[in-house]
Amino acid sequence: MGVKLEVFRMTIYLTFPVAMFWIANQAEWFEDYVVQRKRELWPPEKEDQRQELEEFKERIRKQREEKLLRAAQQRS
Repeated sequence: MGVKLEVFRMTIYLTFPVAMFWIANQAEWFEDYVVQRKRELWPPEKEDQRQELEEFKERIRKQREEKLLRAAQQRS
């Protein structure tokens, strides 16, 4: 009885990862599930949103540079 149980457990231990690997590498499943889910989570950017983000990053960069410049002038 003990040997049969060990063989059964070993079969499960080996079958499960192989089955998951096989399922995850199915192109249809990948297209249907993963790509669709990615599009839901991260929709394509709109041009005006990208432009706003670039302007915001530029403002932050300028503020940091001014802050560093003021700090350097105070040290001198």
